[in-house]
Amino acid sequence: MQKDIEITLLPHEVEQAELIKTKLAESLNIPEKEIKGYEILKRSIDARSRKVIFRLQIKVFIDEEPNLEIQIVNYQNVSNAKSVLIIGAGPAGLFAALQCIENGLKPIIIERGKDVKQRRRDLAAINKQGVVNTESNYCYGEGGAGTYSDGKLYTRSNKRGDINKVLQVFVDHGAEKDILIDARPHIGTNKLPHIITSIKDTILNAGGEVMFDTQMTDIITEFGKVKGIEINFEEKLFADHIILATGHSARDVYELLNRKNILIEAKPFALGVRIEHPQEIIDAAQYHCDTRSEFLPPAYYSLVEQVGARGVFSFCMCPGGIIAPCATGENEIVVNGWSPSKRNNPFANSGTVVQVTLNDVLGYDPLRMLNFQSEVEKLAFVAGGGNLVAPAQRMVDFVNNKLSIDLPKNSYLPGTKSVMLDNILPEFVSESLRAALPLFGKKIRGYYTNDAILVGVESRTSSPVRIPRDKETFQHPQIKGLYPCAEGAGYAGGIVSAAIDGINCANAILNSS
Repeated sequence: MQKDIEITLLPHEVEQAELIKTKLAESLNIPEKEIKGYEILKRSIDARSRKVIFRLQIKVFIDEEPNLEIQIVNYQNVSNAKSVLIIGAGPAGLFAALQCIENGLKPIIIERGKDVKQRRRDLAAINKQGVVNTESNYCYGEGGAGTYSDGKLYTRSNKRGDINKVLQVFVDHGAEKDILIDARPHIGTNKLPHIITSIKDTILNAGGEVMFDTQMTDIITEFGKVKGIEINFEEKLFADHIILATGHSARDVYELLNRKNILIEAKPFALGVRIEHPQEIIDAAQYHCDTRSEFLPPAYYSLVEQVGARGVFSFCMCPGGIIAPCATGENEIVVNGWSPSKRNNPFANSGTVVQVTLNDVLGYDPLRMLNFQSEVEKLAFVAGGGNLVAPAQRMVDFVNNKLSIDLPKNSYLPGTKSVMLDNILPEFVSESLRAALPLFGKKIRGYYTNDAILVGVESRTSSPVRIPRDKETFQHPQIKGLYPCAEGAGYAGGIVSAAIDGINCANAILNSS
């Protein structure tokens, strides 16, 4: 017999297997010897009261041996199968490729950037020298932005596909099994490169192909159907199906589609700053303590406030993390955040952004939101003075319209420069942030402080362009065989949702055959 129950534990009790078994027996009012095993289904932290507890959802096996075997997919060899071109080796592209193999199709991934090993050198140049390789950076290369985006696997995309399947693939390729049960699963930027490389190896071993340093420079169409692509302005590859999984920063792809009169649409996005606090401030507030217990992870937060008609919200919160320079072009500043697996850096950072609507940027150009985004990033670069130095301001100083005399120690490696962020951010963004930050301080004790730094700009929370597609076939309404996919097309917002969308596009191809 099996029963699903919930128990609560104190932080220091979570790893004590025998204690868990005892609590299960007490909850079920049965002798402990009748419990033959158990499986933790979900684990979460409840810090709503002063006593922080863990909640565990558990499947208990009573008088029967547990069957906890995990079926690992045996990927068939597709070397000689029909080809599908996948543009982009981010989470969407990689998972689309795995699903193509499951479906008996041969994936050929086209990736403009480098593999993980080669990519590291370019990231070092970004952080140490302020030099951006426009084809190999935090966004372009093996694994896409996902490789260096912290590895947060929390998503609300339950209705879009099988989240557990995505998590299991990560575990099969080296992630900790904890991601299968944690309410807010997280891999860590230090572990992701190895896992991404392992996924690529699975694709190659099954007969798929991955082409690095290869940029799609044209899409070949005929009579409203895709025929293939041009790569690096010279060679042509032919296929009947193309999954466009290029991510939200491949501006040249949007420009290509626009030039070819392939329908794209301007899309709302969000714009703001990345805010960093000492992690101890967030720990003290969220865990109601002076010092965080060694049995608790660094605390996170999620904040949202309505300021007039606009939403202001935290995004991609990184406990124990760093702020990273994520520009993909010259003369622009873009910041993001990530955490290592142990989340053991002394700072907590989060994107804190304001909704930007289509009415904020008037016109009919489908690239107008993208151009607006780009203009702000270039203003940030000029304000920082070059070499990816980021403009910054202390939190209370920003709210009070005061230039910060100095800036707190922070994690952004290229360096920060004290500026008036009002000179960079659009007025409606500045005013919305100025109203929201003190209100956030009422929700989290200690949040509203001059010990916090605002670093600009957080501008790529999502794509400012949508590539339309049919809800049933996943194909572009004008071009048969073209499958706009994931974040770059406006249909995902994170690693897991992008992976699910990649799977869905691969399945749509199978169903169209």
